[in-house]
Amino acid sequence: MALRPRIHHLDLSLSDMDRSVYDSLRLTVALHPSETAERLWARVLAYCLNAEPDLVFTRGLSEASEPDLWVLAGDGRPELWIEVGEPTVERMKKAAGRAGAVRLYCFNSKAATWWAQHEAALRALPVSVQRFEWPSMQALAALLTRTMELSVTISDGSIYVATESGEVELSVTTLAEA
Repeated sequence: MALRPRIHHLDLSLSDMDRSVYDSLRLTVALHPSETAERLWARVLAYCLNAEPDLVFTRGLSEASEPDLWVLAGDGRPELWIEVGEPTVERMKKAAGRAGAVRLYCFNSKAATWWAQHEAALRALPVSVQRFEWPSMQALAALLTRTMELSVTISDGSIYVATESGEVELSVTTLAEA
């Protein structure tokens, strides 16, 4: 019998001072059985950094042809393609060929090594790449519960996350801009 995803309900107050986006959001996010809490948080943070009315979580790990998040045009073509993790250069080339804009958020303990190996190839693509600090992602993972109220404030390249059980400040490092 296949393992089922674990569903998380997030009541989120978003204040993105860098983009003047302020909203109260109710997100339902599935944690795939092979996914870590850090990766789920990376998807949530990517959502917050790109929040707009048509941005949606996709089937992600359950569907290899889809990114983690996207915005689709009226004709079904991806306008914005958002990946989380350390994908292959080939996957990013395909994404760049399909979508109007491509953004990648890497986050794990091996992100620096992955970036060093793939930097030249990724800089040649129209892809924006940002990195979340791994220790901060681990701190966020420790705060994850099935139902959460949280506040996310974005200002000057930093993200402040406050939950009922703690707070975490993360720096977002831009590695490449499209």
